[in-house]
Amino acid sequence: MTIRDRTAIVGLGATPYYKRGRSAPQTLDELVGKAIIAAAADAGLEVTDIDGFAYFAGGFDTGALVETLGIPEVRYTATLTGSGGGSAGAVGLAASAIVSGMADVVVCVGGVQQSTLRYGAMPTSYAPSPESAFYQSAGLVGPGHMFALLARRHMHLYGTTREHFAEVALSTRANAMTHPAALIRKPLTLDEYMAAPLIADPHCLFDFCLESDGAVAVILTSAERARDLKRKPVYVHASAHGGAGEWGRSLYWMNMPDETFASSGHAAVAKRLYAASDVGPGGIDVAQIYDHFTSQVIMQLEDYGFCGKGEGGPFVASGAIRFDGGSLPVNTDGGQLSGGYIWGMSHIREAVEQLRGCAANQVPGAEFALVTGGPSNIPVSGLILRR
Repeated sequence: MTIRDRTAIVGLGATPYYKRGRSAPQTLDELVGKAIIAAAADAGLEVTDIDGFAYFAGGFDTGALVETLGIPEVRYTATLTGSGGGSAGAVGLAASAIVSGMADVVVCVGGVQQSTLRYGAMPTSYAPSPESAFYQSAGLVGPGHMFALLARRHMHLYGTTREHFAEVALSTRANAMTHPAALIRKPLTLDEYMAAPLIADPHCLFDFCLESDGAVAVILTSAERARDLKRKPVYVHASAHGGAGEWGRSLYWMNMPDETFASSGHAAVAKRLYAASDVGPGGIDVAQIYDHFTSQVIMQLEDYGFCGKGEGGPFVASGAIRFDGGSLPVNTDGGQLSGGYIWGMSHIREAVEQLRGCAANQVPGAEFALVTGGPSNIPVSGLILRR
């Protein structure tokens, strides 16, 4: 059974993006509830029409949300394991529930509120174990440290440079400057990038995503029902999640071959995603690439076939990912580096707006959009949406 074009995103809702901790006194459930209510209104549906929930992270309590929102019955609720790596895949989870007849109207929602625990230091909260003793004793106390090792290996193997990472940061910041929802709209120069403090060599301050609060929700239903609703449907063309077994060890145990270590771990998912679609890399008009770190944008571009292995640095240096004149505009809302970090949900929001034709930085004639979730531990995920 295929999900290709059989479901559509019909509603989109979001809270403002807040700097870390500044969404208080709202609770995370309040932020998520506001995003869901806005998505239902955007679709021309009642909140009570929702009968399914699909998550990828956040620890949301479906029962509490149902009581809060007044939803009379839930027919489906599921969470894709993992963290931000499941963000794109959760839309596929919702689509599969609708195609299989398990639900009619499913909401995918993600939210972040970093009032106490900073996501950048999350591994420090893990219970002691033989595995955590291995990486914590080496000073790997956050994802930034772990991904820095992958970045440095890519530089060693393929000649990737900090200037290549800088191009990702600069092009994304340029997009944020003209997007009204972006948190950081201050110009960024190469000199400023190079002068920024190194947080985890070779990653400097501007190679890291933002720490922010907020929530984004999308509502899906069948393609047939979508045609009669308020908004122009954005079809779920293909979705895949998972990853090669050897990637599952990458972030913490580091026990895999070079080709996998110096990558984003998306190659296996990308292969299945394109196989489930009728387009390849050349058919993608705009890409929302999970950008918790600049180096991982470069490695995802390789894994999704936009350039060859090890060629991601020169590819971005050519201007290919720029909104103004690039062959593949990337993270047109400023991404998680400069727009807002909502654990991947902002990328889905931007892809929907691009295909509706109402994006702040609109790619003319955009028909197919790629959205990625992760790199993280398995699962990572990919999603192709079609207008």
